[in-house]
Amino acid sequence: MAIEKQKLILISGIVLGVVAILMTKMYLDQQKQEAQAQAKKTLAKIQANQSVVLVAKQDIASGSVIEANMLESSIVPNQFIQPQAATSIERVLGMITLAPISKSEQISLSKLSKARREGGGSSLASNTPAGKRAISIAVDNMASLSGMVRPGDYVDVIATLQVPVQGADGQISSQVAVVPLFQNVLVLAVGQNTGFTAGAATSRYSEKEAPSSGGGGLITLALGSQEANLIAFVQEQGKMRLTLRSPADASVEPVVPASWETLFQYIMPQQKSAEVKEAPPAPVVDNTEYVEVFRGLNKEKVSLAK
Repeated sequence: MAIEKQKLILISGIVLGVVAILMTKMYLDQQKQEAQAQAKKTLAKIQANQSVVLVAKQDIASGSVIEANMLESSIVPNQFIQPQAATSIERVLGMITLAPISKSEQISLSKLSKARREGGGSSLASNTPAGKRAISIAVDNMASLSGMVRPGDYVDVIATLQVPVQGADGQISSQVAVVPLFQNVLVLAVGQNTGFTAGAATSRYSEKEAPSSGGGGLITLALGSQEANLIAFVQEQGKMRLTLRSPADASVEPVVPASWETLFQYIMPQQKSAEVKEAPPAPVVDNTEYVEVFRGLNKEKVSLAK
């Protein structure tokens, strides 16, 4: 009996030890998960208050042509980002510095010019980025932002088209829709003005405007080969408009085509419609004729056959 009792105590101790180990492990895992969740929240908060900007990898002298090996990306707190700080290398490649830029200094668009150095070529072909095609589209004065678009600006292209729609009855009809075509597109020329005057040394972000040139409502954009084909097709189907972008904004985001349906959804967001109350049932009219019959002290209604 004593031996069996000792065995029972030993087994109970082992079981309790295993349970204690499991509970300790569960507690430590829970603490680890809570610590990881807190770290993720802290990291997300830090990232929300920071942005990526371009800085100089080396000292850049005034009049230098910006090349990719001169720049690098850096994460900077939002409160320390300089005005017009560049965020996209594609935006500044080939531009010329109007003032010296020190190493680790943020690249500000106010210190850059789109003008080419003398001998570098000022034709439209020489200013078309590699891999892009220059294509002109016809826009009216209103569609071109009342003539405020300048060579070197970036725009989004939207088109107004008759879009085929299949109704509930299966019939095909058409309705007007505004379709987003391309975003972050470089403007190469407005009319015949390329903005790349030989010897020019003024920034396109200064208040001085370049002299206008002829060309009516033609605006020349830099697009890929397939994009150029698509915009040529759309130009035959409807009207196109441009929306001007901030020089520091190179983001591309999904945009839903605009139609009557999306307009009403935006103005009056869909809500759960109130349940339609059913009309109360019409009262049943009883046309049966009755006669009252007294049986002692009781009164009864007896129907009469028609």
